Amino acid sequence: MTKRRLYILLAVVAVAAALGIWRWQAGDSKPKLQFETSKVEQGKIIAKVTASGTLSAIVTVQVGSQVSGRIAALYADFNSPVKKGQLIAKIDPPLFQASVDQSRANLAAAQGNLAKAKVQAVDARRQYQRQKELAARQLNAQADLDTAQANADAADAQVTASEGVVAQTRAALQSADVNLAYTNILSPTSGTVISRNVDVGQTVAASLQAPTIFVIAEDLAKMQVDTSVSEADVGRLKSGMSASFTVDAYPGEVFRGQVRQIRNAPQTVQNVVTYDAVIDVDNSELKLKPGMTANVTFVYAEKDDVLKVPNSALRFRPPPSLLGDAKGGGAGGRPGGTGAAGATGGGTVGGTGGGQRPGVATGRPGEASDRRTVWTLNDDKPESKKIKTGISDGSFTEVKEGDVKAGDLVITDALGAGSPNLQNLRRGL
Repeated sequence: MTKRRLYILLAVVAVAAALGIWRWQAGDSKPKLQFETSKVEQGKIIAKVTASGTLSAIVTVQVGSQVSGRIAALYADFNSPVKKGQLIAKIDPPLFQASVDQSRANLAAAQGNLAKAKVQAVDARRQYQRQKELAARQLNAQADLDTAQANADAADAQVTASEGVVAQTRAALQSADVNLAYTNILSPTSGTVISRNVDVGQTVAASLQAPTIFVIAEDLAKMQVDTSVSEADVGRLKSGMSASFTVDAYPGEVFRGQVRQIRNAPQTVQNVVTYDAVIDVDNSELKLKPGMTANVTFVYAEKDDVLKVPNSALRFRPPPSLLGDAKGGGAGGRPGGTGAAGATGGGTVGGTGGGQRPGVATGRPGEASDRRTVWTLNDDKPESKKIKTGISDGSFTEVKEGDVKAGDLVITDALGAGSPNLQNLRRGL
């Protein structure tokens, strides 16, 4: 029994020792690095800025009412073509007609008073002349002469006052005539009605501001797109450059236009600053409608047959173990992962393609923004190489200078040793 227990104890010790040795060897071993690569290519690259905008007519006129009242009739509706000066609506005129009649009556009364005042002035002047002749022959008192002169002057003044009342009533009649004319709402321009905001019988009030009755687009065959371009991208645009866009109504069709102006007025929404780039568009087929959302692309640089690397290679950050074992001139970044990230020539998130992400370093401290580091794979060995970058289309970036050529394999990711650190770094990208 004692020997049996001894054998069991020795067997347990042997198994424990073998297990310890196995775990020690397994823990000491390092998994082999596995690289994901992509080829350096030769081809065309197009640098562009993307933005969204809204279609509208070049000239849009809001037609309102100068006077308050009830809508008596409408002579235009949605999509109605109208001519300049055409009657498009009418406000019920009885109150305005009554005001005209009252003003005309007031004018007649004022003119009658003026005629009466003139007759009285003539009589007062005649009485003054008589008193003046009597005074010359000393047949009346001086007081009678003075009274006659005062009456004559007062009569002349009454004539002047009556003339003023006539002028006032004439002006009131003219104002009443103008208000009556305003009950006829005329189109101020030729175009197409795109909005009608009232119905027959509705009362409009013009006491504070003119109510909008119609919205008329002057010419729908010529339209414009107002785009919101990020402040990081607006420096790449200029007047006269071409632009293309799509709308959801015609997803397979590309429309083209030309930048007319880039307005200097900034628009700030939630601390994001954008600028309005206005694009002129030919809409002779009348496919485009006001208010449509346009997805606009501005091409600001284009090159044929250039060397280009994928942007994922510029974003690659080597693990610490790779920095110690790799060949090359140092440097894809310090241990722990700082290195090239993002692509040059791009824009901001939501603007152009190929832009660097916020909060990600673009290179080593003191390194120029167009000087980058990529890692190539030669004979299964990683090697860092310096390059000078150019324009980017969001997926690829031009290589202006550097020790890379078409067909080289550039590393875009690494799995194995240091992979937990890489995962943390990728979450930070």
